[in-house]
Amino acid sequence: MDDDAINWLNFMQDAGLSVWQVLPLGFPQLSLSPYLCNSAFAMNPALLDDYPELVADDPSFLQWIDDQSYWLEDFVLYCILRQENQEKAWFDWPEPHKHRELAALKLAKETNHAYFVAICWEQYQLDTRWQYVKQQAAERDIAIFGDMPIFVAHDSADVWANRECFLLDEDGQPELVAGVPPDYFSETGQRWGNPHYNWEHIKATGFEWWIERMKHHYRLYDIVRIDHFRGLQASWMIPASCETAIDGYWQEVPGAELLTTLMESLGDVSMVAEDLGMITPEVTKLRDQFELPGMSVLQFSFDGFEDNPHKPENIHQNRIVYTGTHDNDTTLGWYNSLEQHQQDFVYERLGKSHDTPICPALIESAMATEACLAVVPLQDFLQLDTESRMNTPGTVENNWLWRFDWQQIPETLASEIKHTVVTHQRLKESN
Repeated sequence: MDDDAINWLNFMQDAGLSVWQVLPLGFPQLSLSPYLCNSAFAMNPALLDDYPELVADDPSFLQWIDDQSYWLEDFVLYCILRQENQEKAWFDWPEPHKHRELAALKLAKETNHAYFVAICWEQYQLDTRWQYVKQQAAERDIAIFGDMPIFVAHDSADVWANRECFLLDEDGQPELVAGVPPDYFSETGQRWGNPHYNWEHIKATGFEWWIERMKHHYRLYDIVRIDHFRGLQASWMIPASCETAIDGYWQEVPGAELLTTLMESLGDVSMVAEDLGMITPEVTKLRDQFELPGMSVLQFSFDGFEDNPHKPENIHQNRIVYTGTHDNDTTLGWYNSLEQHQQDFVYERLGKSHDTPICPALIESAMATEACLAVVPLQDFLQLDTESRMNTPGTVENNWLWRFDWQQIPETLASEIKHTVVTHQRLKESN
């Protein structure tokens, strides 16, 4: 979040781009996945190269600590105790730490006071810098589009500090874990391993934890996408003892009540439903009840079925269209993986000749849809191949590593993008 962030906003403004979608900004675990973090609230220290030295009595800092009291102390204590316990997961800590005995927490805070304040200062600096970036984006009429993973990591400050909000046994282990059932792509489904929410308890508290979480996200972002939105209608419940997702079952959750409460608490906010995958009529009904836009991905549109919701002609105003997401290969990588007859079919569907490179062809197709928003990964604007892919689902290595360098940005790219945006009447008046 140094000068590069501001330079990036300047580039977006020059290119006529008005929405910047970012991956979650959370503090990731060893896998580096921003969807598996130590906290649903804390930010990733790697986002800030340097920051001012600690001023412990800074009034703004002290006020910020007070403002973030819902989550901050629990997160900092989690970091302290994790360090004291050789970086073990919280459910492997000694009993007084694991079960949050007050005397043990008090002792940990007192004996690690300097470290406690240092972590608070680091998070304060991260938040302060991001708020500056967000302000600079607003001055350029650019909205920041964030992402909220629906589930949280078992080994996280949130689960440790709010055990009653999750389906855990007396030892802190999940009784049921999250995932998705077997489908065309996987005979055994996906076992993610996240603990499920104890919706009965959460509902009894007036959805307090969820309200605080979403309020925090809307401090960071102008638009928030709920990842795995279908999990707010029903969740795939996998017994923790099962090694695969085969033996799971669907269980409905109070998604409509949750969303009603969130809308009442948050007011007029922009929320997006990630509704990719096998979506049932019940999920669509929930999404439409709250008038949330869903997602379409053009790379998924070339199967020959006329009712495919990802086909450009089937994408309407209540959708956000992507050439591909962070879970897809880059457009060039995806295209190069196709057989010749499949490549021919893609160009036939797009109504273009092979003389047009695939990335500009797919980008123009996205821009030409009726979707309320068209999102293009930077890798596709740069026409990069598979080695620049961000994530391959189902794998844990070599993901989340791609970075761009300003030397990769051609001098003409901003004007070329703006031409495409203007051509398809997607330029905001302020740009």
